[in-house]
Amino acid sequence: MKKRVLSGIRATGRLHLGNYLGAIKGMLELQNNPEYETLYMVADLHTITAPFNKEELRKNRQEVIIDYLAAGLDPKKSIIFRQSDVPEHTELAFYFSSIITVARMLHLPTYKDKIKQYPHNVTMALLNYPVLMAADILVYKAGLVPVGIDQEPHLEIAREVARKINQLYGTDFPEPVRFATKGEYIPSLKGEGKMSKSVEGSYILLTDDLETIKNKVSKIPTDSGMKAINPGKEPTHLEGPMFGIMPFVKLFMGEKKADYYKQQYISLGIRYVGLKAELTDAIYKELKPFQEKRKEIEKNQIYVNQVIKEGAQKARIIASQTIKEVKEKMGLL
Repeated sequence: MKKRVLSGIRATGRLHLGNYLGAIKGMLELQNNPEYETLYMVADLHTITAPFNKEELRKNRQEVIIDYLAAGLDPKKSIIFRQSDVPEHTELAFYFSSIITVARMLHLPTYKDKIKQYPHNVTMALLNYPVLMAADILVYKAGLVPVGIDQEPHLEIAREVARKINQLYGTDFPEPVRFATKGEYIPSLKGEGKMSKSVEGSYILLTDDLETIKNKVSKIPTDSGMKAINPGKEPTHLEGPMFGIMPFVKLFMGEKKADYYKQQYISLGIRYVGLKAELTDAIYKELKPFQEKRKEIEKNQIYVNQVIKEGAQKARIIASQTIKEVKEKMGLL
């Protein structure tokens, strides 16, 4: 049997480079490998665990599907759907919530971070986020999840849930693991933390034009361009603003170019204006085919809606079978 894969991105806006390099690259790699059966969703239910605007949510659910298709996700190879169109996700999440404690959820560092971010919107949906994520994965009995490293604490919850329900009721859920890509953690353009749609100025959208990318890259923090800290010591990624830009150089210009600039930094020094101009061109060159394809797809909303409809139908066939098995094992059938 093929190994099953599930992943999804929240409907908080159009996708950015962090989504593309940290998740979609892995999605594409797995989709094009005949050993895997792939399911990719728009995580719109996860979007409402934090404050949201309903009109923006309605629009973004469609935009993310278009981004998926433009990036190369193929409905002939993958099941592409919206989370809320498959009610089995929330049903299984409720069954899972009966076997995991509130104390375990409160202990998660990701939950504590969200409380700080949204102190006036600490809802049950926010607390149950990892339980719903476990249901998203396990309702398809997916063993592989292409997501960024920041999702590892939630995947551990999914593994705990799988072990516990298997022990209690004799189910056969796999313990899912993360599929890592080389761009699994994309730093913020601001020089701190990761690229995120919730932090303005931290990201480059896949739909940004050349001038917008140039403007955003120009604002990446840098230093004098010369090795001034700990003379004689090899620099590391912790040694100054210059190394905030190096992950982008490696991802879009290659290891050789990154090594070249590293040597320049140690010896003669770097002119960041030239480096940033070269990086801007490399990023835009990578995104241009995506943008051209996206323009064609967004003209055909009938096709997009058909993908969504068929994706939900296919996903529900699998998910409903899992729900039936769980209800039987738990004595609900």
